[in-house]
Amino acid sequence: MKKVIIIGGGVIGLCSAYYLVREGHQVIVVDQTSMDHGASFVNAGYLTPSHFIPLAAPGVMKQGLRSIFDPASPLFIKPRFNRYFLEWAWAFNKSCTASNVAQSIKILKDINLWSADLFSEIRSSEGFTFQLENKGLLILCLTEKMLEEELRLSQIASEEGLDVKQLSTSEINTMESNVTLNAIGALHYQCDWHMTPHEFMNEMYDWLKMKNVIFYKNEQVVDIQVSGGVIKKIITSNDSFTGDEFVLAAGSWSDLLSRKLGIRILLEAGKGYRIDVDKHTGITIPSVLAEAKVAVTPMNGFTRFAGTMEIAGVNHKINRVRVDAIAEAARRYYPDISISNDERENAACGLRAISPDGKPYIGKSSKCNNLIIATGHAMMGWSMAPATGKLVAEIISEEKPSFNIDHFSPDRRF
Repeated sequence: MKKVIIIGGGVIGLCSAYYLVREGHQVIVVDQTSMDHGASFVNAGYLTPSHFIPLAAPGVMKQGLRSIFDPASPLFIKPRFNRYFLEWAWAFNKSCTASNVAQSIKILKDINLWSADLFSEIRSSEGFTFQLENKGLLILCLTEKMLEEELRLSQIASEEGLDVKQLSTSEINTMESNVTLNAIGALHYQCDWHMTPHEFMNEMYDWLKMKNVIFYKNEQVVDIQVSGGVIKKIITSNDSFTGDEFVLAAGSWSDLLSRKLGIRILLEAGKGYRIDVDKHTGITIPSVLAEAKVAVTPMNGFTRFAGTMEIAGVNHKINRVRVDAIAEAARRYYPDISISNDERENAACGLRAISPDGKPYIGKSSKCNNLIIATGHAMMGWSMAPATGKLVAEIISEEKPSFNIDHFSPDRRF
């Protein structure tokens, strides 16, 4: 048995704690927040084998820079004369290639499929009651151009063995008969699942507490003491912690903490927003509004509209223009649904950690013997969380990983 200190109490941290407990380890979770908000609570709740194209794809960098002149653009990259941003931007631009996409497709698809199975195993084995539904994912298109683009992606999906089919307008209306939809066609990925994030987070937290995992909330890591390539102690704003192994699962803050160890992992924070609509919308199947890049999820008791990728540093400022863009996108695709001013005012945001090549960092760095890094999942942090947590536990337990983690190395170069 090892004493493991997990830095970060988001979904990656909690899933790591879950599998470490199952392996018999003693676990302490340290988080700088109250653990009741952020990306793990405001995400779309998707388990997405269908999302096999990494963010770093041809043309994305140019699209992001053009967004400077369009504050409502789904993707926004704010240029900054900051060394760390410039290093990330250079590496991201180099990764926006067809070869990176081709190399990533099978990796991202396979780990998402595995992770969806693990979510199901967690729910059934522990008697949890959190929402977990396999209704698939609709990709709704307003234009022929977008429909053609999504059809090309669906052909790749089919070649990879994913269950996807094209739907006509009448077939869409049959599937979503309780809501008026404005779309000329859609793709339906039956392989995808959806959840209500806070249900999972709260149930997992309670289970971990019952299993004697100790949580320290509102504890910001201010220093890390290292000797001979081994972490001896982390020092927080109010305490200090020693352990045998340390897991860095602090999302967008992982980059800042890794610098204290002399480890350079390239990360940027990608802000996403959500609007929750409590009134009955009639929406029953999760959907992506393709042109607007907005995710729509029927969660337990409400419908969530989520979207945007705003790469503008670590901050939680709410940009009302971007919130309004999500609400207006919802109206274009669902003309009978109106999102109120109060619902817009209650919008929240979260930060997703973005690596340059669109693949996460999972594994040990050669510069620190007792540190496992688990971050950089971009839009798929929720989807990949159980798989990441299981890999973390296997590494710490010195077992052969269930998934090839070579492509996730924190030491990889771009």
